[in-house]
Amino acid sequence: MKTLFNLPENVKFCKRCVISNQRPSSIQEFYHNKTRDGAKYINFSDDGICDACKFNNKKKKISWEDREKELISLLDKYRKSNGEYDCLVPGSGGKDSAYQAHILKYKYGMNPLTVTWSPIMYTDYGYKNFINWCDIGGFDNISFKQNGIVVKKLLYKSIKNLLHPFQIFILGQKNFAPRLAKKFDINLIFYGENEAEYGNPIADNSKSLRDKSYYTYQNKNKLMIAGEKINELLKDNSIKLSDIQNYLPMANNEISSFDLQIHYLGYYLKWTPQEVYYYATDNTGFVPRPFRTQGTYSKYSSIDDKVDDLHWYTTFIKFGIGRASYEASQEIRNNHISREEGKLLVKKFDGEFPSLYFDEIMDFISMSKNEFISICDKFRSPHLWTKNNNDWSLKHTIYNQD
Repeated sequence: MKTLFNLPENVKFCKRCVISNQRPSSIQEFYHNKTRDGAKYINFSDDGICDACKFNNKKKKISWEDREKELISLLDKYRKSNGEYDCLVPGSGGKDSAYQAHILKYKYGMNPLTVTWSPIMYTDYGYKNFINWCDIGGFDNISFKQNGIVVKKLLYKSIKNLLHPFQIFILGQKNFAPRLAKKFDINLIFYGENEAEYGNPIADNSKSLRDKSYYTYQNKNKLMIAGEKINELLKDNSIKLSDIQNYLPMANNEISSFDLQIHYLGYYLKWTPQEVYYYATDNTGFVPRPFRTQGTYSKYSSIDDKVDDLHWYTTFIKFGIGRASYEASQEIRNNHISREEGKLLVKKFDGEFPSLYFDEIMDFISMSKNEFISICDKFRSPHLWTKNNNDWSLKHTIYNQD
C-alpha cells in the first residue's frame, strides 16, 4: 500500500506506552520538503517496545550525581566572573525555559541571557508567562519580533506545502540563538531535554552536545523554508534575504573559529515534565492555561502560541498520532498514569479539532477553512486513513489494536 512521507507501512503500537511507529524523528527543518526525504521514525525493538520507553528505562540507571558533577565542570569552564553573560537560554517563558534559566542562575551561579524568538501569535497567558519569566524569575531578555508581512506569507506556504504550521517557529527557535550567541560572544547555549526522551534514536542522548548539522549548513542552495528553496522564495519581491536570514542556520565557515557549545540540560539533570512544571510555577510565576488544551488533556505544555494547537492537529493528520498520544506516552513512561488510562485519553482527545484559535489564524494568513481542509486531505496517508460518507477515520488506533 502506498504511504506518504516514507512512513512505515505496517502500523505498530508500543507495548508499554501508546505511541505508534509512525512517530517522526527530528530532522533538520531547513531541508524539510513535502516528501520528507530521508525522514526516519521511532524505532521499535524486537520485543515491541519503542526507543523512548527503552531510554526511559536507561535513565533509571544513570548516576545523576555524576552527571551533575559533569555539568558543574562544564559550567566552571565557561563561567565568567566579571558579570558578563556566560550562557544563553532560548525560550519564551514556558515551563522548560523557565526551569533552565532559573536553575542555572540561582543554583549553579551562572549569568544567563535569555533570548526569545517570538511566537507566531502569542496567547494572552503565554505572554503573561513571558513577562513573569523576566520580572519574577529575574532575567535579562532579548526578544526578536519577526516581520509580520513575511510571517504571514511563510505561515501560509508552510501549511500549503508541508502542512506544517509550526515550522517557521521551529526554524527561528533553533537557529536564532546560535547567531545571537556568536554576536554577544557567549560560548554556551542550553536547551532542555534531548529529543531522544520522546523517540529520537537512543544514541542521540549518549552525549550532551547538539549535533552541529542542526544549526549549520554547507550549501546554501539546498536550504528550504516552508517547502521552498531559498532562491525560489526570494523570487517573491516582497521577501528579501534579510527578512529570512534569522530563520536560517549559519554557514560552517561562520562558526568554525567560534567555540560554540550547545548542550541539553536534560543530559545532566533528570528531566520530568511534571516536576519541571512545578518548579516553574514556584520560581518564575508560570501559570498553566486556564482551560484544557484542545487535542489533549493537559494545561501546561506548549501554550504560548495560538498556532501550536493547529500544529498538533496537523501532526495527527500526517502521522495518525496527536498531542494526547505524545503526552500520555510520556506520562506512562514516568509512571504517572497507566497504559489503560493512556489509551482512554487518546481515544477521547487525540485529533480534536483546534477550533479555539482556528478562525483567527485563518484570517491572519487569508486562508479559508475549506482550503485548509482540502490541504489536510492531501496529506492523509492512505495506509492510515479511510473515508466513508465524507467522514475520515483512522484504520489503526491504540484502543482497537490490543
